[in-house]
Amino acid sequence: MMNGNFGNRLKEAMDRRQMKQVDILRAADQAGIKLGKSHISQYVNGKTMPREQILKFLAEVLDADEEWLKGEAEAPREAEEGGKDSMEQRDEGGRTMRKFGKSTKLDHVLYDVRGPVVDEAARMEQAGTQVLKLNIGNPAPFGFRTPDEVIYDMQSQLTECEGYSYAKGLFSARKAIMQYAQNKNIPNVTIEDIYTGNGVSELINISMSALLNNDDEVLVPSPDYPLWTACVTLSGGKAVHYICDEQAEWYPDAADIRKKISSRTKAIVIINPNNPTGALYPREVLQEIVDIAREHQLIIFSDEIYDRLVMDGGEHISIASLAPDLFCVTFSGLSKSHMIAGYRIGWMVLSGNKEMAEDYIEGLNMLSNMRLCSNVPAQSIVQTALGGYQSVKNYVVPGGRIYEQREYIYKALNDIPGISAVKPKAAFYIFPKIDVKKFRIKDDEKFALDLLKDKKILIVHGKGFNWKEPDHFRVVYLPRLEVLADAAEKLADFLSYYRQ
Repeated sequence: MMNGNFGNRLKEAMDRRQMKQVDILRAADQAGIKLGKSHISQYVNGKTMPREQILKFLAEVLDADEEWLKGEAEAPREAEEGGKDSMEQRDEGGRTMRKFGKSTKLDHVLYDVRGPVVDEAARMEQAGTQVLKLNIGNPAPFGFRTPDEVIYDMQSQLTECEGYSYAKGLFSARKAIMQYAQNKNIPNVTIEDIYTGNGVSELINISMSALLNNDDEVLVPSPDYPLWTACVTLSGGKAVHYICDEQAEWYPDAADIRKKISSRTKAIVIINPNNPTGALYPREVLQEIVDIAREHQLIIFSDEIYDRLVMDGGEHISIASLAPDLFCVTFSGLSKSHMIAGYRIGWMVLSGNKEMAEDYIEGLNMLSNMRLCSNVPAQSIVQTALGGYQSVKNYVVPGGRIYEQREYIYKALNDIPGISAVKPKAAFYIFPKIDVKKFRIKDDEKFALDLLKDKKILIVHGKGFNWKEPDHFRVVYLPRLEVLADAAEKLADFLSYYRQ
């Protein structure tokens, strides 16, 4: 039997039972069967065949004929017996019920920052279990408050924000963003080069959709913020991951970048400061990336949402400031620096050699116009937020919450036998490494699920950031010190007995 046929039959059985991959993983866990997300994904895609024990389990949980699943019978059991679970479900009028599945464009899209482990956490919370969420960079639940002046200014302008704005955004917001970009030495920027968005996330989607044809390639870091890979994939492109080197402060590996470039490569993405590693790239690293982009005439997309959350006296340098002759798109916003993730206000800045991207910019304008405009009340406070006192500075110096929490979690994690971590220089994430031999870990998503179930702590496993090996996970260190201390103690206890 062909593996591809098995994959099709497995999907058919899952659709008939209205089950998703996460439902099968949950059933396997309850049955004490070792089955990882990567395994079920390979089965569904027809890449591999399950061994006999797993095949029998799949047949049972899907209420399907094992011989049919293997391709050794012509019709599924339910269809032969004509039972109520027949493939052709009928409505009250006796008509065959049409079923709608998700787009195949989503088959290779990953976003485990809010994925199967998070689904399980939600189920636990609904059952009354309290879960500590170290999975998402959302400052507000951890006591970080929006500056009073920002809230006051939004309240004062609400009646003026009832209609649509210009598609690219309010003049006052874009003017403030333009001046901010100029202060960072980003060249050749006018007010028409500024686009506001409902967070940077929306603008990443727009920027990839406007650029990519089927099978175009974009260089994306590994580990990455998974939305970049997802948006490249949804746009028909292929995300080609270059390595960020843990042994070199998580900096991009220039040699690996060069190896990954092909005739189909259109652009390179950098995330600086980095999520999930907290790395801050120095000038020489950025210059090396610019040199490569210049040699191959690539667009540079730079995600700089954490550029004001830099510690240890470090300096954030916008890569666009080093590349006046290249076309660059720089992303930033207020979600993290001003603790207003829920307001959804981000922006992108076009700079450098815009002549080489004239047609692409037309595409950006088209997609920007199609969504009419971004959130107008949030746009109204950009000028205040960027022009006033930057209270975030108090958080990232000794004595400040983010700084002290970074210091604590870095030491606490490295004190746990079998865990090591590079000290982050910016943002509020750390990406520790697990000794997979010591803990016999082969599936990092199972590790995250087991930690959640045992200790009620929610993290994101490394593969959720397109990291190939099952040996990392991300911790958000936004909670207060006493909460982090409790989490570190529970993690240490968990690892004292955990083995896969």
